[in-house]
Parts: sequence; structure tokens; C-alpha cells
Amino acid sequence: MSDTASTTDPSTNGPLAGLTVLDLTRVLSGPYCTMMLGDMGARVIKVEQRGRGDDTRGWGPPFQGGESAYFLSINRNKESVTLDFKHPEGRPVLDALIARADVLVENFRPGTLARQGLGYDDLSASHPRLVYCSVSGFGHTGPRRAEPGYDAVLQAEGGLMSITGPADGSPYRLGVAIADIVSGMFAAYGVAMALLARARTGRGQLVDVAMLDSVAALLTYQAGIYFATGQAPPRLGNRHPTIVPYETFAAADGDIVVAVGNDALFRRFCEALETPALAEDPRFATNSERLEHQETLRPLIADRIGTRPRQHWIDALKQKGVPCGAVRDLAQVLSDPQLAARMMVLPMTHPTAGPMQVLGVPVKLGDTAGSVRTPPPVLGQHTHAVLAELGYSADQIAALEQAEAI
Repeated sequence: MSDTASTTDPSTNGPLAGLTVLDLTRVLSGPYCTMMLGDMGARVIKVEQRGRGDDTRGWGPPFQGGESAYFLSINRNKESVTLDFKHPEGRPVLDALIARADVLVENFRPGTLARQGLGYDDLSASHPRLVYCSVSGFGHTGPRRAEPGYDAVLQAEGGLMSITGPADGSPYRLGVAIADIVSGMFAAYGVAMALLARARTGRGQLVDVAMLDSVAALLTYQAGIYFATGQAPPRLGNRHPTIVPYETFAAADGDIVVAVGNDALFRRFCEALETPALAEDPRFATNSERLEHQETLRPLIADRIGTRPRQHWIDALKQKGVPCGAVRDLAQVLSDPQLAARMMVLPMTHPTAGPMQVLGVPVKLGDTAGSVRTPPPVLGQHTHAVLAELGYSADQIAALEQAEAI
């Protein structure tokens, strides 16, 4: 399979075209990784549990034509094969798929696949070119390696919740499963790097991605604050820990965000607000001084912005070159002409869900662009075709079905 382009779209020219990814993942972190690889042209064969499939196929409502909206959002550009690889007649099918794969991605708890002879050490001996990517809660090393990983838990354990939410309230989980998603993104990045290394060395390698590591990597300047001071940064609501003003304010008819990142921008910000006295006040002359006196400055800005509609301030601030924006809901975001122009909301037709929309590919490559080619598969949609490609006859496939191996 690694020498043939995707059977669903032989014309794809993405940078990973011609490579085959065996997807043993479920839920979000792993499927997000394999979706990214599929978007860039790889052929992704998703192995699912017979009868039920990926857990997210049952997550809802909402459902669209009987298909989970959750599942539909992260499983495009994949082929679905139902297979019980613990079954003695199913395991040879998986072995045949592994033999032809360039990449294997899994997100089982560490040790689970190794106990079945499917760990990296087991497979690399006979498949030295295989890139084996494992996504887990805490990684394959360290004292917590056996613990399961769930997004909400990792947002808490990774410190994100401690710095998210109102200053005088409870910590908040982010509105998206950021621990899962960023782990999937780092996993796709790791796979790409391992494939690049394989092109030089001829050997694959293990890509070990931990959700805790991934979340910790997001802490960036918040971690820097802790390293510099020895004190954990507090929750600040929508405020920035080191820049003022850099937060939300309530206009007369809705919330606005301003990002005044330097002193020159602050002067232009004051011009747009028609409050020149703020720019001339020595307490607010520099960012350090504004940070020190933010409890005095913020109410003055808030009172002024509250006097006019949101669009008035957005127009005035943009005219002065001050970064700003409205706090928009998803209906407003997903109907933005800018996203349409960037092909970030795309229509497609699903075999059972019918007409649907999916998000586009955010990385725009000039010569080898990624693409959204096929809708998320129906459970087991490609089982017969893939097994036939492996050399199984119609009678053999029927026998495997009768044995409940596929």
C-alpha cells in the first residue's frame, strides 16, 4: 500500500501522498492526528471494533442522518475497516495491514498493545521502516505511565485550568478538548519528523506523545513567569498577565477584545477612544506602568467603551491600527467570508448523513496542498475493498464475517 496512492482519490498531490497510515485510534487525540495526516494526502485505514466502531460514533445528540456530529468532525479522509484483531482469524488481517503500512498510530494505554505482541519493539524488529506513533495520557516512561488520559483530567493536571477562569471564581476547562487536540497535533508533527528522518536513515522509529507533555508545552510564557518568580500565575479572567490593556470590554451592545501590545499602540488606542488624557497620564505611559496601575486604568477604559456600540469602537480602533475584534459566537465565525475565502468551511455529501459541512485544512501549502477529499466513513464501509486488496477472496471474506472476525 505504501507504493500506491489513495484508492479514494488517486490524483491527490499532498506531501504525504503514497504513504499509508494504519489508524488504531479512537475518540479524539489519535483521530485528530490521523485526520491531519489524511488531509495531507496519506491514505488512512481506520481499524474499528466490529459492531460499534470508534466510541465517538455513539456520542450524541446531535446526530446527522444517524451519524454522530462528533465523529463526523474528525474522521474525514479515512477508510473504515471493521476488525477484531484479538480474534485468531482477525489477527492475520491486521498483520497484513501492518506489513504494508508506513505509519501506525495508536492511543491505547501504554502496554496494552505490547501485551498482544503489537508494541513498537515487537513490530520494529520485522518492520524496521515502520513509524509507530503512540499517544497516551502520560507517555511510555515515568512513574505515571500506566494512568489513563482524559482531556478534562489533563487540562486540570497540566495546569491549564488553574490559569483559566475568573480571578475570583472557580477554574474553568476550555470550551474545546484542547489537551486531546494539541496531543493529536504534536503526534502528527512527530510522525512527519519521523518520516523525514526515515528518508535519510531508512529506519522508522517510535513517536511517544504524552497528553501531559503536550499540555505543559502550551504553558510557554506562563511557565516562564513561574520559572522567573517561583510563583504560580493566578487566574486573571480575560486579562493578560504582562500586557495592559489586553482583554475584553463590554460595549453598549456586546463584548470587544483589544490587544494593545506596545506603548505606541496605547497612544493610538487613546486617540480612537477620544481620551487623550489617558495617553498623557504618566501612570499609563509605559506598559510596565500600565500593568502596575491597571486597577485604576481599566475602569476608565471600561466606562468609555460602554458608551458606544461595539461596531463603533471596532471601526475606530481599526482605523488607528489597534488590534481588536468582536467576541463572536460560532454562527458568526463559521459564516465569516474570510473563512469562506480561505476554504475553511467546506461542503460535502455523506452516504447516510447527506449534505454536510466540515472544517477545512488550516495549513496552506503552495505546491503540495492538503485537501478534504472524502467524507467520514460509514462503519466498515471499506472492509471488503481493503481485504480484497490484501488478496482475500470473496469466499474468504465471507468466512471471516461468519466467524465474526470482521
